[in-house]
Amino acid sequence: MNFPFYIAKRYLFSKKKHNAINIISGVSVCGVALATLALVCTLSVFNGFQDMVASFFTAFDPELKITVTEGKVFDSKNKNIQQLRAMPEVAVFTETLEESAMVQYKDRQVMAVIKGVQDNFEELTSIDSILYGTGEFVLHDSIVDYGVMGVELVSNLGTGIQFVDPLQVYAPKRNMKVNMANPASSFNMEYLYSPGAVFVVNQQKYDGHYILTSLAFARKLFDYDSEVSAIELKLKPGVDVSSAKKKIERLLGERFRVQDRYEQQADVFRIMEIEKLISYLFLTFILMIACFNVIGSLSMLILDKKEDVQTLRSLGADDQLIGRIFLFEGRLISAFGAFVGIILGLGLCYIQQRFGLISLGGASGSFVIDAYPVSVHATDVILIFFTVITVGFLSVWYPVRYLSKRLLKK
Repeated sequence: MNFPFYIAKRYLFSKKKHNAINIISGVSVCGVALATLALVCTLSVFNGFQDMVASFFTAFDPELKITVTEGKVFDSKNKNIQQLRAMPEVAVFTETLEESAMVQYKDRQVMAVIKGVQDNFEELTSIDSILYGTGEFVLHDSIVDYGVMGVELVSNLGTGIQFVDPLQVYAPKRNMKVNMANPASSFNMEYLYSPGAVFVVNQQKYDGHYILTSLAFARKLFDYDSEVSAIELKLKPGVDVSSAKKKIERLLGERFRVQDRYEQQADVFRIMEIEKLISYLFLTFILMIACFNVIGSLSMLILDKKEDVQTLRSLGADDQLIGRIFLFEGRLISAFGAFVGIILGLGLCYIQQRFGLISLGGASGSFVIDAYPVSVHATDVILIFFTVITVGFLSVWYPVRYLSKRLLKK
């Protein structure tokens, strides 16, 4: 057994001459443990929010979305696009066209995003899981076109879920200058009727701006023929998304951009990652402050063990070996604090997952969930452990060398 480690372990757990040293050592361990616990819980809560947001997106966004790198639309009759339709990995292939338009209902007007989709859009996404109302997801029939709106947009227009009067949708005509003498002639105007249902994604981007309708309606409104703004795909069960994405990128070339669900919402997840990183850095700084307690504990221990040091010197121990004893003592405090903090942090995360003890506050139903979501990732736990060990080891290295030279002079 390593002799300095053995002595350091005895010093950590044995009773000292002065009880204050035991108390200071306990406070040091508690400080490191609490900082570690805070890291585990905070990062797990951020993971929980990320998973929750991702679950909302999956009800509306496709597994893979293909757009052009330059411009807004492209021809869906492109040869490579047709080859993509026949790929064995693709279960559902649908064309979509998105453009902004002005929507009017009676005396209210708002700007909205008209998203025209094909009839198989219901197979592409879990749209049924986010629909509310007595109607169904219907895009058109032989007479009229229907518009499925987000719940916030319904509120802004004051239509209600089931409205009788149609929506008037206006969009500027392509490649035409505005006629100042008769501005109305420069716009296309079409009608959308209510299918008796609205969607609720719980994301303002969608709920407050989007209207789902038929692709034929969108092309007629915006003066397009076979153009689309995106191709949206659903893969067959068991197909690896990243592998399929790389294969499609090789097929389509640099002109097209292929995005998975997380890349489609890159801005949201990037903000959450930045917030998580900042929280990690702040808590690491707090951990460094907690390690000052370890330095104080080692200073008291060195003074308390002066007689033991003289005995060890008489037995042949040099200053380097003695310094290593107290260095191991500081490392053991950090490691023990890290272990205790991770165990307690995992325990608190489990309790929060199981019982939801810490609520988000506010009136009941004002949030999507009642309690803080928690998701423990093994990579975060490993990162936290190595962070605590590294910070603890570095924080005691120089002070132990300095103190052992000053306080243990021959």
